[in-house]
Parts: sequence; C-alpha cells; structure tokens
Amino acid sequence: MRPLLMLLICLTLSACGYNPVQLSAHAIASAHPAATEAGLSILNQGGNAFDAAVAVSAALAVVEPYGSGVGGGGFWLLHRASDAKQIMLDGREVAPSKAHRDMYLDANGEPVKSLSVDGALSAGIPGLPAALVHLSKHYGRLSLADSLQPAITLAKQGFVVNKHYHRLASFRRPALSAHESAKAIFLDNGDVPSIGTNIIQADLANTLELLAKKGFDGFYKGDIAEKLVKGVQQAGGIWTEQDLANYRIKERPPVVISYKDMKVTSAALPSSGGLVLSIALNILEQYDLSSMDEATKIHLIVEAMRLAYKDRALYMGDSDFVDVPVGTLSKKSYAQTVAVNINVDKATASQQLSGLNEIEGHDTTHFSIMDKEGNRVAATLSINYPFGSGFVPAGTGVLLNDEMDDFSIKLGTPNVYGLVGGVANAIVPGKRMLSSMSPTFFETKDKVGILGTPGGSRIISMVLLGVLDAENSEEPESWVNSPRYHHQYLPDQIQYEPNTFSKQLISQLTKKGHVLKSVGRRYGNMHAILWDKNNNSLKAASDLRGSGSAIVEVVQQDRVNKRKR
Repeated sequence: MRPLLMLLICLTLSACGYNPVQLSAHAIASAHPAATEAGLSILNQGGNAFDAAVAVSAALAVVEPYGSGVGGGGFWLLHRASDAKQIMLDGREVAPSKAHRDMYLDANGEPVKSLSVDGALSAGIPGLPAALVHLSKHYGRLSLADSLQPAITLAKQGFVVNKHYHRLASFRRPALSAHESAKAIFLDNGDVPSIGTNIIQADLANTLELLAKKGFDGFYKGDIAEKLVKGVQQAGGIWTEQDLANYRIKERPPVVISYKDMKVTSAALPSSGGLVLSIALNILEQYDLSSMDEATKIHLIVEAMRLAYKDRALYMGDSDFVDVPVGTLSKKSYAQTVAVNINVDKATASQQLSGLNEIEGHDTTHFSIMDKEGNRVAATLSINYPFGSGFVPAGTGVLLNDEMDDFSIKLGTPNVYGLVGGVANAIVPGKRMLSSMSPTFFETKDKVGILGTPGGSRIISMVLLGVLDAENSEEPESWVNSPRYHHQYLPDQIQYEPNTFSKQLISQLTKKGHVLKSVGRRYGNMHAILWDKNNNSLKAASDLRGSGSAIVEVVQQDRVNKRKR
C-alpha cells in the first residue's frame, strides 16, 4: 500500500487576527505526486488555484499519459472567491469537420470497433491546450509560461514508470506497438517498460514550450498544427488545419443542485454528470436514508441511479446541437414523478423502462485545488481509453485521444464498453461527445468540499456516493476510500468492488430482485478537499486505489505574490 501523504492544519482565525475570508493554508489532491508538487510550486510562487490548475493539468499530461494529455480534453469547475463566480470550462474534444454519422460502419452498416478506438481516425480535436491558455489568461495570476514550466521540466527530465503505467501499457501494448512514434516513447523496444524506467518526452516538452510562448497559436496553428494534421492524415485520419484553428473553449454555467441543506455544484452538458446527479439526488431527497437498514438504503440508491442513467441515455447530448430538456429533468417535481417507479421492497427491471444508454472510457484523471484566498478548482480530464488512440503524430509528442468512441457509433449497438447509445449523442461535425466527467463542489453552512474521480460511466455514481458520504462524515479520506457500487440502467445489474457487500447484504439485495456482479477489482481514483468554515481547517485526501498525493500546506503570510507578466 502506498503511503497517503496527508496533512491537516487547523488554524483559528480569531486567535490569529486574520481576515476570515483568508485561509492560512492551501491544498491540492491529484492522481500523481509529481502533479501535486507542480501545483504546489506554482502556489508557492504566488500563483492562485487557477495557475496551479494549469500546472497540475499539464503535469498530469506528462506523467499519466494513459489517463489524460495534451491530445485530450476535460472539464474544469471553477469558483473565484473575489466575486463568487462559478463557471465550468468546457475543454471537451469536438468531432472534425469531415466526421459523419456512419464513419465507423462497414459496408453492411455494422460498427468496426477498432476504428473508433485505435489510431488517428478515433481522435477528436483536442481541447486541453486551449483550456490551459484560457484558464491562465482569464483567471490566473502568473504567466502561462510560469505555470507550464513544471510540466516542461518533467517532460525533459522524465518520470518513473509505476505499477499503474505498467499495467495499462501492458493492456494497450498492441495499440502502442502499431504506431512508431508512440512505440518509441511509451514502450521499450516494443516491450512494456519495467517499473522504475525513466520516460523522457522531448517532443512533448517542445510542444509545451511553444504553447507557453505563443499561447493558442502555439498548438492550434503553425508548426505543431501542421505536424498534427500531417500525421493524422497520413495515418488515415480526417483532421484539417482549419479544425484545429476553429477550436474554442466554452464557459458554461454549472449545474447547481439543492439537496437537503447542501448546495451541490457540478458539470454541465456535454458532461452528463451534473444533470444525472441532480436527478438522483432529487429522488433520494424524498427518503430518510439515515433511518433505513443498509439493504434498503443501498436498494434505493441503486434505483435512483437506474432512473437517472435512463434519462442520461434517452435525452442527453451536446446541448449546442440537440434540445436537452434540462429544465424539466432538474426539477424536484420531475424526480417525484419518476420516483413513482420505485418499489421500496423490489427492484425495477430496467427493461420495463424505455430507452437506451451509452458509456465512455474509464482511463481519466482528476484533481482538486483550494488556495488561501478561497479559490477552488475541481477538474476531470481524459483521453478516453488507456493511452487514448495509441497514436502520436511524428515530431509532436502529443498522444491523441480516442474520444470519438464516446459518440453513439450506431443506434442500439454496443460500443467498446458493451453498451448502446442514443440519437442525442450521434456524430455531427463540430459536436462534443457526451461525457460522465463530474468535477463537483458541495457546500453547507459549515463546510465546503471539492471532489471528483476518473472511472467512465461509473464516475457519476462514485461522485453520488461521495456526496452522500460527505453528508454524514467530516473526513474526506472516508469519501475517497469507501467501497463502491454502481448501476447504470443497462446492463441491469449492480456492479460492485470486491468486499463491498457482506454475504447477508448480497442475499438481501438478491431477494429484492437485484442482479449483482463483482467487477473483480477496485475502481476509481477520487481526490477530495474539505474546508471546515467553523475552525478554518483544510483537509485533503487521495484515493488509496491510486498512486496520487494530497497535501495541505501552510502559507507564509509575508510571501509576495508574483504577478502575471
């Protein structure tokens, strides 16, 4: 078991005479120690949480190429303390201009699985570089170059292969081996590098330096853009230079949910996370879960998941392209209507509910940040499948995503994860594929929490369980390490981690009509921060399932902030 790096600092402002809007510490929890340290170094240079978010995002792109990257995208949920502004930065990938609905079907109209998962044709236009530029320019304090420097140094000096890299590289070795540039970077003469091997990414360092120097144009125009497009087209992809030049970050109002005495803020479409959370929490608010026996409580949570994921399948997609009934779905009256389907004593068969569902990849990453000013960031980033498409255009060091598989490739036909998708998420040029990434804040009169996790379609259920745990627990380490279970409407089964349920609980849930399936491994990698408003303490925790780190660090009050150049 890796050591959990966690520090709790409780500082009473009334005793110290500080302004109560100021914290005396800052905190970062991320999926990799090097990324956490990158963010802390920026905070200690006088940067704010948004500068640190740039640093952590870029560092994770270097040291966790299986989970996120410059060739991918994500969502950044922001809270700016100075004016209480809350916004979601949508850095999701978009379909290229030459994309079309049937692009992954064979002559018989059947999906060719490998086309949407492996290689250049599976890649959407990346959003992460544009998001970092936008985040730095509009919310940061330091220069973009300052915030990217830790990642550039990591790319030049290298990072050490850990057990997670080794396991996922073994899984994706065929895809990485198929492309010479990726093979040269991420494998060792075609073999999976042993634990302890140092991975250097000189081309990626150069790409990051151009991004630092030229901003948006350093990636989406000019030399790097030309190399990206040339490499993609030579490998059978359909990108154009105009696709890259046309990419834009979108700022979207987040989904805000009222659950009992808690305000929950989460990701908006094209993430389904906030809306699915809203439906599930609105359903569960009708029950006194604390008074129920464990089997009944789990049964009701599962039923809420089932109904919320059904609506995900039926209605949700990129709201810039399809009419999603957000207002209706988020109403408490709607939850009361759908809750009629719930029998407290018996599971509802999903086949009795109309609709389809869909899923996207599970190798994603997350981090949470809170600075001394009260600014906070929850960010979930992805390239979809482990190591994305497995393709790196020569001379760029950019490992491309395979997020196109997150679209509905064919209505009613399972994607690579064995599930089917709906028409609202069909491929359209310029459209953003549906996601489950759910960076989330919650707030009560006494506390503020920041949390999120990777995990594909299970992300939303993990965040839901995390919010429910946080309602009853003051310790973020309990939210991030609690046993997990999941239901996503179809397949009609409760998926659960080993040792989550006792034999008695399994028997009780089975008697209620549930089908249970152990996934055979632990999943997710949650990172959380808690601010206790009463004593002004910060706590941070990283999931023991992963190899990340969580640090709360005292801030020197006389430190001079470094201003953006």
